[in-house]
Amino acid sequence: MADQASTITREQLIEALNQDLAREYQAIIAYTVYSQVLKGAEYMNIADELVTHASEELSHALTISKQIDYLGGMPTVTPMPVKTSEKATDMLRFDLENEAETIKNYRERVRQCEALGEYAIAEEIRQILVQEQEHLIDLATALGEDVPRLS
Repeated sequence: MADQASTITREQLIEALNQDLAREYQAIIAYTVYSQVLKGAEYMNIADELVTHASEELSHALTISKQIDYLGGMPTVTPMPVKTSEKATDMLRFDLENEAETIKNYRERVRQCEALGEYAIAEEIRQILVQEQEHLIDLATALGEDVPRLS
């Protein structure tokens, strides 16, 4: 991994950030929909939390778009596919899996940014990581599970 980070080009970083942006769009859509369709008293607290998550993911998308533009790229307009289900636990599981993947990707992105000397972008991504990890904790808690280990 560290080897890959040290050999990344600016163009490859733009491409990777666009993949991250597509995942942020996916999260915005998923959190928006899931927050409205979760049913049952046991899910009301997490449904409210998902509304907050949607707003935070929009902020992440704006941050990543700004960094892509700064690097000379064009931000993508296409989200990753969004999974849906009639079952609340399935929707929460989809979100948990997506957050875990997002965190792994952003950890790699920090290393890649630093390898290119783009320390400010790395710092922006670190701030996003803090919120993404909070989302992971919220989702694991709602599912009654331990937070997944990602390293």
